[in-house]
Formats: sequence, C-alpha cells, structure tokens
Amino acid sequence: MTATPAWPPASTPRLYHPVPLRDGAAVLIEGNAAHYLRNVMRVGVGDPLCLFDDIGGEWLAACRSVGKRALEFELTAKLRPREAVPDLWLCFAPVKKAALDWLVEKATELGAARLVPVITERTIVDRVNLDRLRGITIEAAEQCGRTALPQLGEPVKLPALLTAWPEGRALLFADESGGVAAHQTMAASPPPAALLIGPEGGFTERERGLLTAHSATRRISLGPRILRAETAALAGAALWMALHGEQREGQGA
Repeated sequence: MTATPAWPPASTPRLYHPVPLRDGAAVLIEGNAAHYLRNVMRVGVGDPLCLFDDIGGEWLAACRSVGKRALEFELTAKLRPREAVPDLWLCFAPVKKAALDWLVEKATELGAARLVPVITERTIVDRVNLDRLRGITIEAAEQCGRTALPQLGEPVKLPALLTAWPEGRALLFADESGGVAAHQTMAASPPPAALLIGPEGGFTERERGLLTAHSATRRISLGPRILRAETAALAGAALWMALHGEQREGQGA
C-alpha cells in the first residue's frame, strides 16, 4: 500500500507575517517575500505556505493567485499554537557586525526569550541597528521552526540594567576571572533567568564590583579557555537550555 505523502511537504516555504492570522483569512504577500516565493521557491497557484504571526501560532495557507508584485494566499488550517518559550534573557555586550549577527541568529535558534544589548565600559560597538537585528531574528525563526519571536530590548548601559533588574530573575554573570562551574549554578537557576556576557576586553573591575554586589547576580565560569564574546554567549545559552529548556523535555534535534 502506497503511503500518503506528508502534508504540507517538508519543503514548504515558511514565513513570518506581522498581522494576526485567522482561519479562512486572505493574506497578501508583497515585497521581498513575494520575490522569494515567486522567483526562488517558484510558488504557483495551489501551492502551500506556512505562516506564523508571533501571536496565535502557525497556519497552513494555499496560494490563490500569483501577480508581478504580490501573491495572495488563503489560510486553510491551523498547524500549531504559539510555543511556550523558556524564559531566558540573553544579555550581551554588542560585538562587531558579523559576529553580532551570528550571535543573534543562533540565540534565536536556541530559543532565547529576550535579547538585550548591554553597553559596558569596554564595549567596542555602541550603536546597534535594532531593525537589522529584528530582521535577523525573523529569518532565523522562519528557518528553525519557532512560532514565537524573541523580544529585542533597547541597548542599555550596565548600571541602568542592574538598577532596573526585575525581582526574582537570576542574573548569571559569566566572569572571566572565575566563578562556580556554569552547569552547577545553572542547574539551580530555573526560569526566569538571564545570562550576561561581557565585551571582548571583559568587564572592568568597577563593573565587576557592581555585578558581584547585586543580589540577583551569580558568578559562573564557562571553563578554563578564553572564549570570544559571541562563543561564550551561545555556549552559556545552550547549556542553560539543556538544563531548563525544550531539550530537557526531549524535543528538538
């Protein structure tokens, strides 16, 4: 007996749509997304598309028309609700463009709930293009299957971050000068939690004093080797997710 092919196929394009979706609604795809669907994916009338809106979940849509500037789809079925995201904030000192883009992309794939650029005394990048980073989170979510986009915080100076720190959220401070092994501290730091990674030159002594004096902070060590800032951020986030995120429940790859 011939098996029924999976529907939608694994090759079905998947896009974020910034407007709330509902069953039977018509959706018009324009701009770069339309170019991608028409000219790259060769979508035609009747072909499927997966859409998610960061609100209600993910939907299956069918193409109803293909024009020079836009494609029209009709939502036909809800595939799944918006996922429950493990409550981890990744706070990081911005690094140079390519490394920062990579950090944001991979943090989105790992499932971080919120990304917060933190300006420190040794931060070499003091201007952050949030629109570009938002676009990177969207593209990463489209590729990795997330139905919830990470929140993207405004850049904030370290003292202001600590002053406004929410009660009850542990702040795991990756201290290059030493600390308790990360897996031990993280095991005792369930959500809500946050991971703070410093700049390429590390935190200054004054900043380290502010951090160690704060009641929410817990010093951690990510091992004996010197890690690049973006490597430390992703290593720490992956370890916390292994302990408290979806991987703990046996989901994902």
